[in-house]
Amino acid sequence: MAATSHADVEKGGGARRKEGAGKVPSPLYPQHEGEREWVPWIVPAFLVANIAVFVLTMYANNCPVRTPPRDGKCVARFLGRFSFQPLRQNPLLGPSSAALQKMGALVWDKVVHEHQGWRLITCIWLHAGVLHLVANMLSLIFIGLRLEQQFGYVRIGAIYLLSGLGGSVLSSLFITNHISVGASGALFGLLGAMLSELLTNWTIYANKVAAVMTLVFVIAVNLALGILPHVNNFAHIGGFLTGFLLGFVLLMRPHFGWMERYSLPTGSPCSSSKYLVYQWILLAIALVLVIVGFAVGMNMLFHGSNANDSCHWCHYLSCVPTSRWTCAN
Repeated sequence: MAATSHADVEKGGGARRKEGAGKVPSPLYPQHEGEREWVPWIVPAFLVANIAVFVLTMYANNCPVRTPPRDGKCVARFLGRFSFQPLRQNPLLGPSSAALQKMGALVWDKVVHEHQGWRLITCIWLHAGVLHLVANMLSLIFIGLRLEQQFGYVRIGAIYLLSGLGGSVLSSLFITNHISVGASGALFGLLGAMLSELLTNWTIYANKVAAVMTLVFVIAVNLALGILPHVNNFAHIGGFLTGFLLGFVLLMRPHFGWMERYSLPTGSPCSSSKYLVYQWILLAIALVLVIVGFAVGMNMLFHGSNANDSCHWCHYLSCVPTSRWTCAN
């Protein structure tokens, strides 16, 4: 979506450009004429890391040895110690809960009472099964690669990791009886950053309303799917909110008038300010909110607070019981 919008902006200004004019010194502004486009490497590195951790988890799981016959047969036994747990234990084709805990899954009791705060980070790299891993990695490729091309590895890497942490913190505050794993919080953070980037850089986009509506629809559908059983929607929400705020802070771009000064004839009036006032205001508000949010969330978590005690309906954000299923698990 962002690529289409940028192309529209460039095409819209093309009629005013003289032949040979409008060359922007490089590097200056990603993916506009003559400007730098980053070569992605952090997103591919995240991809490889997630796959490698899953392989290590399956190696540690060792289903044929660690699963008693009464629990069922391992799936794909030809894989040896890399075979999957019986489907009734893990329908996602993956390891056991015990193996995930051993590798660093998010467990409220261990974080709060055993001071294993590192699980807030390690759980981001773990996945419950092949299906879980494939779904998240495809999302990472489609979302992350384009964002890294536009903004570089530092900003996108920071948003990914901090959003994953934000998802872990919110998840821990509401889910205290079950383990949690997955990169979904980090991925929702990238979606949130895409939305805030579009809003804070409003002037450079053509078809603004259509772009916002499309992105909001994609986000809404994904969050709606999170109310199904066995899906940790709190990680999604926490990651999305963190990424949304970080997008205002890290993805602010020069406004359209400042960019267009390169394509205007010499002597034409142009804006001397690189960023608009509203962009700075959004940055300041978002920075304060993300700092306060992490401070309050961490303080509540490490003091053993259960957010469900303060919000008796919030559990519906992660699972809505119906006649077909319950949310007990």
